[in-house]
Amino acid sequence: MWWWLATPITLARAPIDPNDKVQCVSYAPFRGEQTPLNEWTHIGADQIEQDLRQLKEITDCVRTYSIENGLDQVPAVATKVGGLKVIQGIWLGSNRAKNFAQAAIAVRLTKEFPDTISALVVGNEVLLRGEMTTADLVSIIRIVKAQVSVPVTYADVWEFWLKNREVYDAVDFVTIHILPYWEDMPVRAKFAASHVESIRERMAVAFPGKEILIGETGWPSEGRMRDGALPSRTNQARVVSEILALAKAQKFRVNLIEAYDQPWKRRLEGTVGGYWGLFDSVRRQLKYPPGEPISNFPYWKWYMGAGMALSVLVFAVAGITLRRRPWTPRFSAWLAVGISATSAGTLLGIAADKMYYESYGWGGWLMWGVLLLAGILSPIFCAQALVIGRSLPTFLDLLGPREERKWSKLTAVLGLTLAVTAVIAAETALGFVFDPRYRDFPYASLTMAVVPFALLMLNRPQIGVRPIAEAVFAGVLALSAAYMLLNEGRENWQSLWTGAIYLLFALTLWRARAEQSQG
Repeated sequence: MWWWLATPITLARAPIDPNDKVQCVSYAPFRGEQTPLNEWTHIGADQIEQDLRQLKEITDCVRTYSIENGLDQVPAVATKVGGLKVIQGIWLGSNRAKNFAQAAIAVRLTKEFPDTISALVVGNEVLLRGEMTTADLVSIIRIVKAQVSVPVTYADVWEFWLKNREVYDAVDFVTIHILPYWEDMPVRAKFAASHVESIRERMAVAFPGKEILIGETGWPSEGRMRDGALPSRTNQARVVSEILALAKAQKFRVNLIEAYDQPWKRRLEGTVGGYWGLFDSVRRQLKYPPGEPISNFPYWKWYMGAGMALSVLVFAVAGITLRRRPWTPRFSAWLAVGISATSAGTLLGIAADKMYYESYGWGGWLMWGVLLLAGILSPIFCAQALVIGRSLPTFLDLLGPREERKWSKLTAVLGLTLAVTAVIAAETALGFVFDPRYRDFPYASLTMAVVPFALLMLNRPQIGVRPIAEAVFAGVLALSAAYMLLNEGRENWQSLWTGAIYLLFALTLWRARAEQSQG
């Protein structure tokens, strides 16, 4: 399986090739915990210089979005580094006074660095955010344009240019954003380049006579699926490679989003927001060095080894348990142990990889770390319970009145693992109902935990009362799964997989019986 999952792809054009430089890339200097969401964040010139010297090797141009947080230093540093042009951005919002103050600084920078700043972008997606009226935007564009000698533009997603055509008359060229992943009808990676081409051609017909710059396009390397649009390392490399080849063949300008992964964007856009970069945010290294194979799982050998070790451990625990407590388990029990061991061992690497990329902040690391731990413990202790005929404990066995508990170490560990899995499953399932856009699908870790619980129902007693707590969790999971599957669509295999596991877990909890624990 790992050989198939980790098979590298070969591209006709390397995504990033120093011998064939990228035209332009969006640049934000923030690293680690640095974020423009805090007004006091200020990036030093030395850090910016490190980045620009590195970017100079792959591009001749960077696009910025603001002059705040130290970004006003970019033109000066680019001049010092040499060989880099800057498309200078002016961030506009609902604060009129701040808008004019930023515009004034940008105008000054344009006059101080006329050989470096090649254009001004007056506002970025401010119409999309609904923070300015079209009339106010056009007014400030004209004011800025009257004070500078470089071309002036405005940047927004392509639909908003069609909805606000009067902006076209105020700018020197049109800057559109085409992000196939974020379209209202998401586009698969293999169709992303052709989608970009068709939209650019449509805009050229709608706005003749002025150049159209694709100011943002690209693909994320990590994050959740949207319909059939799958973020992955190979998909990002493929989309970037094909768009750059298309731009070169048809001779149009394109700016990629973005130079470096930006962790702070995950607060706004979930996991996927932090992984649009050509360079990773930690090591500051190219994700796809020329000549190296591109794989979704470059560490697959480690993942495979860890998974095999977990599978062996599950069988070893079952065998040791029988030696200590002689019993003749049914064939179905050993089959269930085998299925649990295989599913857990197969998915361990995927679950660990997802935890690494999808955990953000201590809360994220805690939740995904605990779920992964549950996915590791569940097959181990369920194997022990399967071979000795023990059934899955209920929440009452763990948290009920002391005199009614049927206590043992195995009951305690299994009950706690079950409870933790149920809570996290319910929280994520409800998230896909009330706030789904940026949620990650926990299909790997959840499968590792739930499949052994479901198989342990082979030992379910035939009598007993259905516990209320389990019934409530089952109802929440089943209803949430049904909504999620309808909302996410048939092409989203991450959603289909996650929904299926929610339903399996719901069925498992629904079948629970209060007297099933045998101490």
